[in-house]
Amino acid sequence: MPGHRVVLRWILVPACAAGAVIALTGFDTPLRPVLTGLFILLTPGVAVVGLLRDRDPLAAISTGVAASLVMNVSLATSMLILDAWSPRAGVATIAVLSGFIYVLRLLQPKNARLQTEQGAGSK
Repeated sequence: MPGHRVVLRWILVPACAAGAVIALTGFDTPLRPVLTGLFILLTPGVAVVGLLRDRDPLAAISTGVAASLVMNVSLATSMLILDAWSPRAGVATIAVLSGFIYVLRLLQPKNARLQTEQGAGSK
């Protein structure tokens, strides 16, 4: 299974990066909707899943999907309410927020496991 994750990572990371670059530069290509959509939908979720790396994988993935949807819908709603719709600004905002979440992951101690059970570690 780890081999599949590495291959998937080597495919999705350049695709997401290309989607962000294409959206920010305004380059017109038939792949623009697919690559930009991959970036917008995957980047926030992957950043959140990285924060939850010591949790149950299914719970982490579910939380990542939910966080990605919440972030994207909140951004789109805010841009529409403020009459400031801009696809470039949306992609840039998603990139900045996901980058911030990734920095939080880097700052999180590697050996610090979160104790979720009541009274865990009190023995």
